[in-house]
Amino acid sequence: MKTKLVLWGSNAQEEKVLIALELMVEDSTVKVYTFPENTVTEAFSKLMMDEWRDGNAVEFPEGYHIEERPLTVTDRLLPEGIKAERDDIVVRAQTEWHFIVLSDKLNSAYKSELEELRDRIAKLSKYDSGIWEELKGFWGKVQTQLRERNLFKEHADTLRDMTNALFDEMKQLRSKMDEEFKKKSEQNRDVFMGKLEEIEEKINKDMRLQSIFDDLKNLQRRFKDTKFTREHRSKVWERLDAAFKTVKEKRFGPGANKDRSPVERLQKRYEGLLGAIEKMERSIKRDEDDLKFQKRKIERTDGQLEAQIRQAKLIMIEERIRSKREKLEDMLKTKIELEGKIQSMKRKEAEREERERIAQAKKEAEKQIAEEIKVATQATYEEKSEALEKAAAAMGSEEEEKDAGKKETLWSAAATTLGEAFIDVVDTARAIAEVMEDKISDAIHDMKEKAQDISEEIKEEVVEAKEKVQEVQKDVKEKVVEAKEKVQEIKAEVKKEIKEVQEDAKEAIEKAQATLKNGSEEEE
Repeated sequence: MKTKLVLWGSNAQEEKVLIALELMVEDSTVKVYTFPENTVTEAFSKLMMDEWRDGNAVEFPEGYHIEERPLTVTDRLLPEGIKAERDDIVVRAQTEWHFIVLSDKLNSAYKSELEELRDRIAKLSKYDSGIWEELKGFWGKVQTQLRERNLFKEHADTLRDMTNALFDEMKQLRSKMDEEFKKKSEQNRDVFMGKLEEIEEKINKDMRLQSIFDDLKNLQRRFKDTKFTREHRSKVWERLDAAFKTVKEKRFGPGANKDRSPVERLQKRYEGLLGAIEKMERSIKRDEDDLKFQKRKIERTDGQLEAQIRQAKLIMIEERIRSKREKLEDMLKTKIELEGKIQSMKRKEAEREERERIAQAKKEAEKQIAEEIKVATQATYEEKSEALEKAAAAMGSEEEEKDAGKKETLWSAAATTLGEAFIDVVDTARAIAEVMEDKISDAIHDMKEKAQDISEEIKEEVVEAKEKVQEVQKDVKEKVVEAKEKVQEIKAEVKKEIKEVQEDAKEAIEKAQATLKNGSEEEE
């Protein structure tokens, strides 16, 4: 935006005058120059229009008048008695210049804050993460103002160059600190690797496992509080975890390191959710405290621009709180669902254990019954065999002349004995079949329950995946909305600039037509 304006007007005596306005940004005032028509030559008018408006120096002729006016939004910009031919251009310049002054003040405030940061960084002997975060926060504020077009590009460029120079100084300090940190991490890694070698040697020598396990736990606590680089931390943790698994296998058997049961996994997830809920509640509390602070600051704010900026912050914080509360409600719903699932799975586990106990008891009973059946069948078989042998002996000792009716009677007795034995065998097989049928039914029931548990776990994983997809979609939608808003702002700015160019062109055409008309009148 230009800070100088030239146009024609008239004074209190209705005499034509050339009016030139110049914005004094630092003083928030406007210098109003008026040149009587008889002192304005065509060359001077052209210099004012082409050169002076663009910031170049122009020598003024004698006889002009200058007056300094305060820049306000409501008061008239031109002095009393001075009228412009295009008063709308003056009003537009007044509103734009008011914005320029406010933007310049904001830029000055940021420069002052940046100078303070520069002084603090110059005094640093080592890297300070707090100042780094302050510098990042400062540049975040500048970017916000730039996106909202509260700062001009040249202001932002200057602030960017100054900020980047400070970032470079901080990076140098951080590089130095990183080198020192890496050396310290290497020392810590060597110490932990030495301790783990000693523990592994104890494990190989089959020393007391409880003592080794306690040593590993103490080492694990120290590991959490020790500073490492990511690479060193990963290597130490892999070796520490392997030592834990070895000790557990020696203490509790090969199955000690198997995956947790569904209830344990669900319980672990529930505990993690409780931690996340606690963090979210603390985050909302911080935002609510920030909201109260911003409201108090607005009540004591002097400048309109600062008040507007803080009002925008209030809206941002309120929206952030609303979004977090929605997420907290979803987390609380999930908590209730997990509690129900945990209770359900615990109940199912108890029922499964009861069924297993009953199945084991039934299995032992079946075994006992089978033994008894076997013993009874063997006894019956021996008893019937003995009866058959006696019947055969009786048949062989009979005389040939005895009638066939007597033989038939003996054969009938033998057949009856065999039939009874056969019936006993059938009854035994039927009893075994019934027992096996119950056993197969229980096995099928157990398989159905396991399938249902697996199905529930898959459903939970699908729900979690859907939630993650919804979060990603929401982030993408927000970014699309932001991009659309930026495009709309750019379009509006382009339209505004086109309109200004058209108005300037129209003004230039009118002036050219007036000049041509005056020239033709003079020729006549």
